[in-house]
Amino acid sequence: MDKTDSDEDRYLVPGLIRGFAVLDIFAADRPELTLSEIARALDLSRSAAFRTVYTLAHLGFLLHDARRQTYALGPAVLRLGHGYMASRELVQIALPEIERLRDDTEWSTHLGVRDGRSVLYMLRVASRTGMGSIVHVGSRLPAAATTMGRVLLTDLDEDSLVALYRDEQYDHAPSGTPQSMATLLEQWRADRGREVVVQLGSFERGMASVAAPIRDLSGGIVGAINATRAIEVPEAPDARLIEAVTGCARAISRHLGRA
Repeated sequence: MDKTDSDEDRYLVPGLIRGFAVLDIFAADRPELTLSEIARALDLSRSAAFRTVYTLAHLGFLLHDARRQTYALGPAVLRLGHGYMASRELVQIALPEIERLRDDTEWSTHLGVRDGRSVLYMLRVASRTGMGSIVHVGSRLPAAATTMGRVLLTDLDEDSLVALYRDEQYDHAPSGTPQSMATLLEQWRADRGREVVVQLGSFERGMASVAAPIRDLSGGIVGAINATRAIEVPEAPDARLIEAVTGCARAISRHLGRA
C-alpha cells in the first residue's frame, strides 16, 4: 500500500524547514534583514522567528549585527556551498583522468572521498573487459577496509583518527577491517609511509586494488582514486600499474592547484 502525502509529511521536521526558509529569503538585493522583516516574509510570529534566527546565528549560518539589529548570511553557509562546489569540481576534473587510467590499464577505476568512517564513491569507470569491481557511484564502504578509504584516513592526525574510531564495534566490523584500535593505528602508520595502498582480496575476495591520494593546493588529501581488477592468484601489482595510478592522482592534483 502506497504512503499518502500525509503519511510522508509526518517525517518532516518543521523547525528544520523553517530554518532553511529563513536562509532562503536572503538575496543579493536584500543581504541584510531585521527580525521583523524575516517574521513578515515567512508569516511567523516574532517569537517563532527569533528562536529560528537565534539558532541559526548560534550555528554560524547567520551573523547578527547588534548595532543595526539586522541579520546576514554567515560563514557556515559559505562552507556548505564551498563543499558542494569543491565536490563538483573534483568530479569534473577527475573523470577524464580516471577514464584515461582505465584505458591505459584495463582496470576499473574509481574516485572516492571520505564521509566519516566510510569512503563515498563519487565516480566509477568500468573496465571494458568486465574484470573490475561492481561497486556503484553513491556506495559507501568502510574506510579502514578499502584502499581508497585507507588513503583518505592518512590525512588525519593520530588524535583525530582515535576520536573517529573510539566507539567502533570491532567485534562486528566488516571483513578486512582492523579488529582493534591498536591494529587500526598500526595499519594507519604504515599507510602514511606508502606512495600507494594495495590490497589483494582482503576486502573483496578475488579482487586486487591499488589506490593513491589526490591533494589540493595546501597539500591536504581531498580525495583518492583506485584501480581494481579480478585476480586468480594474489600477486603484487607491477611497477607500471603503480606508476599509472600515482601518475593519474598527480595529474588530478595538479588540476586542483597542487604543484
